[in-house]
Amino acid sequence: MADKTVIHTDRAPAAIGTYSQAIRVGDTVYLSGQIPLDPATMALVEGGIDTQIARVFDNLAAVAEAAGGTLADVVKLNVYLIDLGHFPVVNEVMARYFSAPYPARAALGVAALPRGAQVEMDAVMVL
Repeated sequence: MADKTVIHTDRAPAAIGTYSQAIRVGDTVYLSGQIPLDPATMALVEGGIDTQIARVFDNLAAVAEAAGGTLADVVKLNVYLIDLGHFPVVNEVMARYFSAPYPARAALGVAALPRGAQVEMDAVMVL
C-alpha cells in the first residue's frame, strides 16, 4: 500500500466525522468535501448562496495550501447543490478562484447536505 499523509489545517473546518480534511498519496491529494462552515466558529456562514460558495472555495484553498498546493493544482472538482438553479452562481464565484485551464468538474443535485448547507465540494489535486 502506498504511503498516505494526512493533511490538516486550522484554517479550514475540522472534520465533523470519521474522515481527514485531505489525504496525500504520492503527488495526488484527495480533498474531502467542504461545506460553508466558518473554521473559527464551525457554524454555517450567514448570507446568500454566493457567500456559501465562496466560503467553500476558501476552505478548499486552505486545505490545498496545507498540502503544499493551491487551487490552481486542482484537476477535478465535484460540486453538490441542493438547488441546481444555483449552478450559474457556482460559475460566477468559481471564476474568482480559478483561471484557465479549469479543472474537470461534475455538478450534482442532492436532496440534503450536512448541517443544512446549500453546497458542498470536494476535489482532487496533483502537485
